[in-house]
Amino acid sequence: MEAVACTVPVKGRPREFCPETALASALRVFWSKGYEGASLTDLTEAMGIGRPSLYAAFGNKEALFRSALDLYEREKLSYIALALAAPTSREVAERLLHGALDSQTSSCEPHGCLGVIGSMACGSEAEGVRAEVIARRASSHAALVARMERARDEGDLPAKADPAGLARFLIAILQGMAVQAGAGASREELAQLIDTGLAIWPGR
Repeated sequence: MEAVACTVPVKGRPREFCPETALASALRVFWSKGYEGASLTDLTEAMGIGRPSLYAAFGNKEALFRSALDLYEREKLSYIALALAAPTSREVAERLLHGALDSQTSSCEPHGCLGVIGSMACGSEAEGVRAEVIARRASSHAALVARMERARDEGDLPAKADPAGLARFLIAILQGMAVQAGAGASREELAQLIDTGLAIWPGR
């Protein structure tokens, strides 16, 4: 029999819900308030479920955040893989920065970057979350360094170019954009930051 999803609660039976919809709601709470700022009450109210259902479906708060981070990477950071597939290093940089701009200034989503917000968590409760975010960032950094090394080997970048340095440069801009977007910077202001960064991109 096909599973029933998103049904209205029936008296005497546990309430059924859509895990995907609930997770998307949790993502928005974490994205808006950060890991430490999002209380279990905030999460359960946004998800439309009680704490027992949250624990049964997702585990504890940290496990829920990890699931929300997975969803965020799949849906909100899909531009990264497309950027890395660009034919030149400059196009990689352009697609990466403009993809972040679109994501961080969306009119229908919280501003800023969930990864940056998560990495700023500093309480003892959040140590595992912060370590997880940092590990994922390291993986993305390694992929970007490898792409810049390929560009140098192919002659797209000067032989003296520093792939690791260029990767850190791009990530610094991305993180700066995320912090500024979260603080209310306009799309135009962030676009100026992108233009400045690309203006000094090394050529052959």
